[in-house]
Amino acid sequence: MRVAENGVAIWESAALEGVPHGFLGRVGGVSTGLYAGLNVGLGSDDDRAAIAENRRRAAEAVLPGAQLVTAHQVHSPDVVPVTAPFADDARPPADALVTARPGLLLGVLTADCVPVLFADTQADVVGAAHAGWKGALSGVTDRTIAAMEALGADVARIACAIGPCIAKASYEVDLAFVARFADADPENERFFADGREGHAQFDIEAYVAARLAAAGVTRIEMLGQDTYAQPDYFYSYRRSCHLGEPGYGRQISVIGLG
Repeated sequence: MRVAENGVAIWESAALEGVPHGFLGRVGGVSTGLYAGLNVGLGSDDDRAAIAENRRRAAEAVLPGAQLVTAHQVHSPDVVPVTAPFADDARPPADALVTARPGLLLGVLTADCVPVLFADTQADVVGAAHAGWKGALSGVTDRTIAAMEALGADVARIACAIGPCIAKASYEVDLAFVARFADADPENERFFADGREGHAQFDIEAYVAARLAAAGVTRIEMLGQDTYAQPDYFYSYRRSCHLGEPGYGRQISVIGLG
């Protein structure tokens, strides 16, 4: 982790060295109370001005002067190629973005789900995906790779980084959830460990990494940061639910072309 000049904490990946990118947590923002920190979630009940300032700070910390672009995330496998920025109130429903245009900073919001950043530095094509369990299972990462290839990328050159997300130790699911993944592919059972009776622990980070590898990505880095277990650094939907809180913040992961 490093801290930018404006106070924003950034986790970076060696796999994406040379590409402007960062996995941001909650450190360095202006939101207060329940959302204290760098909450960028337009879907939260946080103060709109605070969210706008946090989004500005996030972009400035990683790629000064770039225009931040995010989607209206709906837990889908859908990907949008971005050629120009769109207004916050005109965000397309999708869970991944790709671009070959400099000056744009692609962002995905998470609060336990898996953020994945992609780059083919030879083709100058980047992508960002929000992989919750629904999107991951339905192939959001596969579709992101395909969308990058449509812009001239080659999966053999794509490097991927998997950012802070809920870890296996913190992610308890029921057996019906396990069955859903096993029905899709019996080999998926390897991503579940025994938990308390009637439950299992799901390693969604490893599952997403395996999907990337199966798609042909050969350079994958997992940051191994558990959002649930680090309240000072990250927002967590599940932690907020367990605490009975009325809302939760979202952190952002970004990548762009300088």
